[in-house]
Amino acid sequence: MMMLISFINVMFAQLDTKKDKIDALRVAFISKKVNFSTQENQAFWPLYNEMNDKLEVLRKNFRLLYNSKTNYDFATDKEAEVYLAAELNLKQKEFEIYKDYYEKFKKILPVKKVAAVRRAEDDFKKEIIKTIKEN
Repeated sequence: MMMLISFINVMFAQLDTKKDKIDALRVAFISKKVNFSTQENQAFWPLYNEMNDKLEVLRKNFRLLYNSKTNYDFATDKEAEVYLAAELNLKQKEFEIYKDYYEKFKKILPVKKVAAVRRAEDDFKKEIIKTIKEN
């Protein structure tokens, strides 16, 4: 039992380390692409992290509720409808968070830099996928 608990703790520590590493790479990548001033940098990142925390909570709750199945077979049409409605609700809430925070970002950054952040986020995701494929 103790070995199992130790193993689980090591696994969670590795996941946290990987997530932290990816987060640090994201910050460096976006910062380089957008070229924030010191003042912009200090105002932007706490707000950006707050937005991502809210998105992460939404997605985690969705996964806990609806991704417990290991296959794609739904027992009934009703079950499939519930899943689809929940997924659409998730996407709507994500959209509302993005919309809210982009308005907040425009108060602290020029609109060109807000747009550059979005492009940099997309480019970062592409780079991560490319790196995974290469490995």
